Amino acid sequence: MPGFRGSGLSPQDPTARTAMASKKSAREGLGRDMNIILVGAGNMGFSMLQKWLADMEHRFYVVEPVGALRKRALDAGADAFATAEDLPGVFEADVVVVATKPQAVPEAVAKYAPYISKEGLFISVAAGVDIKTMVAKAGRQFAIVRCMPNTAAAIGEGMIVCCPSVQTTLSQRDLTGQLMSAIGKVAFVNDEIHMDAVTAVSGSGPAYLFHFIEALAKAGETAGLDPELAMTLAKQTVLGAARLASESDEPPTTLREQVTSPNGTTAAALSILMDLEDGLTSLVTKAVAAAKARSIELGR
Repeated sequence: MPGFRGSGLSPQDPTARTAMASKKSAREGLGRDMNIILVGAGNMGFSMLQKWLADMEHRFYVVEPVGALRKRALDAGADAFATAEDLPGVFEADVVVVATKPQAVPEAVAKYAPYISKEGLFISVAAGVDIKTMVAKAGRQFAIVRCMPNTAAAIGEGMIVCCPSVQTTLSQRDLTGQLMSAIGKVAFVNDEIHMDAVTAVSGSGPAYLFHFIEALAKAGETAGLDPELAMTLAKQTVLGAARLASESDEPPTTLREQVTSPNGTTAAALSILMDLEDGLTSLVTKAVAAAKARSIELGR
């Protein structure tokens, strides 16, 4: 097991300090106190960390090479280190969560595999790195869960889809769900083949909605609105409709029908958007198919 080698930082460096503050309250169902390593404390990683620190009584260790991000994690209440070698001696992690760029994940698996306990769990929230690649880099057997978040995770409103390896137990799956719920809504698929479609729908999906906002705002300008007002209307309309669809017991089809009066303005617009050949459904279907195909190509 890796031993303690020290950070190499001076005592005056605030990022060298070890946070000693106790966590506020434990979330039910996570069992005993755990050692949890978070690799990467950028926007998404830090969003998770803040929620974990507020809700759980586990020991959180952040490894982040960027000094400002490391200090931010330290100030939030985590133990923060510049490298894996700086972690405490005789150290075993129950969970390692990697929130880095995709290209850094294979190296992270190899680097942190020695720190993971025999019954430990490795979670990746980086897009595009499959379980087979991570298993090959690990050098030994332990549970791995591949998670696909989207950009809204940075504000706690993400959609995170997780796929567990065959070694993952039900309790580890539940733990993954509870950890990932810090950044949004969580769903599971048992076959990794579905992750390409997941990437195409929810992974890339925010970009589709951003473009729709752009298009709606531009249409508003063309209709005579001030550009700033048109953008405000577009953003709030999409936000409000999404919240209504999320919170309502009615399906989106019913909500659409409720706001569409026969021969009214909405019906006139929908006659264009719902055209069978050139309408929105046809365009989005083609877009998702293209994204899925590209995801498959990138995974080869």
